[in-house]
Amino acid sequence: MSKNKVKPSILAGFMELIPSDQILFNKMMDTIRENYERFGFLPIDTPVIEKAEVLLAKGGGETEQQIYRFTKGDSDLALRFDLTVPLARYVAQHFSELTFPFRRYHIGKVYRGEKAQRGRFREFYQCDIDIIGNGSLGIINDAEIPSIIYSTFKDLGFDSFTIKINNRKVLNGFFQWLGIKDSVETLRAIDKLEKIGLEGVVKELEKLGLDSTTIEKIMEFIQIKGSNEEKIESLKKLSVENEVFKKGVEELELVNHYVELFGVPKDNYSIDLTIARGLDYYTGTVYETFLDDYPQIGSICSGGRYDNLAEYYTNQKLPGVGISIGLTRLFYQLMEAKLIEAEESSLTKVIIIPMENCLEKAVEIGYILRENKINTQIYLEKAKMGKKFGYADKLNIPYVIIIGEEELKENKYTLRDMKTGEQFMLTLEEILSKFDAN
Repeated sequence: MSKNKVKPSILAGFMELIPSDQILFNKMMDTIRENYERFGFLPIDTPVIEKAEVLLAKGGGETEQQIYRFTKGDSDLALRFDLTVPLARYVAQHFSELTFPFRRYHIGKVYRGEKAQRGRFREFYQCDIDIIGNGSLGIINDAEIPSIIYSTFKDLGFDSFTIKINNRKVLNGFFQWLGIKDSVETLRAIDKLEKIGLEGVVKELEKLGLDSTTIEKIMEFIQIKGSNEEKIESLKKLSVENEVFKKGVEELELVNHYVELFGVPKDNYSIDLTIARGLDYYTGTVYETFLDDYPQIGSICSGGRYDNLAEYYTNQKLPGVGISIGLTRLFYQLMEAKLIEAEESSLTKVIIIPMENCLEKAVEIGYILRENKINTQIYLEKAKMGKKFGYADKLNIPYVIIIGEEELKENKYTLRDMKTGEQFMLTLEEILSKFDAN
């Protein structure tokens, strides 16, 4: 009697890739990791499951509604929804064991119970770096971050992208000077500029009850144009009598000065006074990165400066600056836009095809090739030669080694180049040197 079969499927909002796409995804992840390590960041990992009281120490807001929370026995547990809160707990918990400034990177999966929609995921990889200071952290660190973004996306194969930089102190100080009490809602209105245009922003500001003079000053502010240096000079000429604003302009000027010295070409970064980021979190420099030719993809890397990372877990003041790449979403968006394409079906460099009674030699040769760091597979199934070659061809394995009676007699092996169809009888040493040359 046959059993009822369960339809194979996964939950909405979760990504699952075929091997060729997974190879490409892994290569992107490896490129990001290599860049983070190149700049002196140390790896950490934290549990996917944390105590709910730790993850929700800040409490309230959208986070609490989106978190995956459950109980096991007497334990109140939750899946991490980002890598920043676990970092805060980690630094507070291991404070005495860490060296500051603490430069860490963390690449891992996070979980958010968001409404499932195209391009939004409930399980996704984030690739984060943060520099955490003990008591203080020099603003010069904020200028180094864009160079890490630049290096990473260049190595990922992109040329035309812009790292947009702003400072929250500039915005907050400006709104204080204007006497605006609800700066968060004002920022939200400004943040919609790309979607609703200047007239739309004016209407949003009017809904907040701002008078025409205040709205006019805000509109003048967000339309400041020119080079980065000209924008900074325009900010100074506004004669805003507010210490927070002045400090923000000073920090923005310093970051702008050092970004190019850190190796970021002027074409790849720009001061943008409408960039706000994390309205209740970031306190200084903020970053958003966009592909110039594909703005519809949205920000591909973002982050900024914050005053006190672990304030809910310790009395130690731990300022920091960091960025995050949402790798799963980025990969999906780039694939959808056909900006990247999986080219490898296999990571195997050579497959050994033994003829009858030649399996032992194939196993021996396979072992030697792997010892020499050559990814090697042995075809172990019984099949016709055409099927065996077809298997190698479908997986785009570049080379085949054939071992038959003639090869055993000659103590040489037939190496076939699957791209050109050429084949040669070579000694094992010659085969090894050929792969070394490649």
